[in-house]
Amino acid sequence: MFTIFKDYQFSAGHAIRGHQRGCQNLHGHNYRVRVHVGAETLDRLGMVIDFADLKAIADQVLGRFDHAVLNDQPPFTERNTTAELIAQYVFEEVEQRLPEGRRVRRVEVWETETSCAIYEP
Repeated sequence: MFTIFKDYQFSAGHAIRGHQRGCQNLHGHNYRVRVHVGAETLDRLGMVIDFADLKAIADQVLGRFDHAVLNDQPPFTERNTTAELIAQYVFEEVEQRLPEGRRVRRVEVWETETSCAIYEP
């Protein structure tokens, strides 16, 4: 199995519904999202996927979040805006857009340099 990853950054505000220690209030993060993609075999150029193609896919998924309030963006109008649930959402959305034979292996969502949630089913 070959695996590559690419990082993406966006700034957004959010509030965690039901939280009792302050995060229920609107606040923001400079998020870093790392998407790992794997494949059993490489394409004709020797790649899992071109980094530019992966960036374009991630932009489709994450682009609308930059400088937005996540709670106002579907599916987070209904789903809570935890890093764990953002990671799951990104995993599922990127997975749907990948070429055949490519799979998302893992998604990491960093809220700060020291705080990260990972989704890898």
